[in-house]
Amino acid sequence: MTDIELYERVRQKDKQALETLYDRYERILYAFVMQLTKDRDLAEEAMQEVFIKLWRGGGVYDETKGKFKSWLFTMSRHVTIDLIRKRKPDLQLDESYAEAIPSPAPSVETEVEWQEERTQIETAMAELPAEQQQVVRLMYFQGLSQQKIADTCGIPLGTVKGRIRLALKQLRRHLSQDLNDKEVER
Repeated sequence: MTDIELYERVRQKDKQALETLYDRYERILYAFVMQLTKDRDLAEEAMQEVFIKLWRGGGVYDETKGKFKSWLFTMSRHVTIDLIRKRKPDLQLDESYAEAIPSPAPSVETEVEWQEERTQIETAMAELPAEQQQVVRLMYFQGLSQQKIADTCGIPLGTVKGRIRLALKQLRRHLSQDLNDKEVER
């Protein structure tokens, strides 16, 4: 059963579908959240919040905006940042986004998939102008708000928003091209 089919069943309050999604994503999401927090208790709380939010219908997945997996990671990142800001305002998010996320005994398939995705993202990021790379890293890898980025960089908020919009557009184009190239190779 696909992620989207499971998600639709979760929206209809199918507990088995939620358990299946949890089993499918628990390890990699937990590793992702641990990379951000470096705090086991906070990571466990974030995981619980993500799946409670999924069950209660908080946030709605839209197929036209990307993969389910990407949406789930984005939701996890937002939940984690919210928890960090509430519980540990002095905790800094880790900048070492480029390192593989450690996971207790990850499967070979998961590790290979993660490495491929990381390489694609790094390649796409390298194609961005330096100012766009900077705002993307500050927002997505350090968890700063757009206003905080504007303050930190000494640029107008509108400039931050524009750079992020342009960067995401270029990243989407580059990453979708990589995906299409891989499909052709198969």
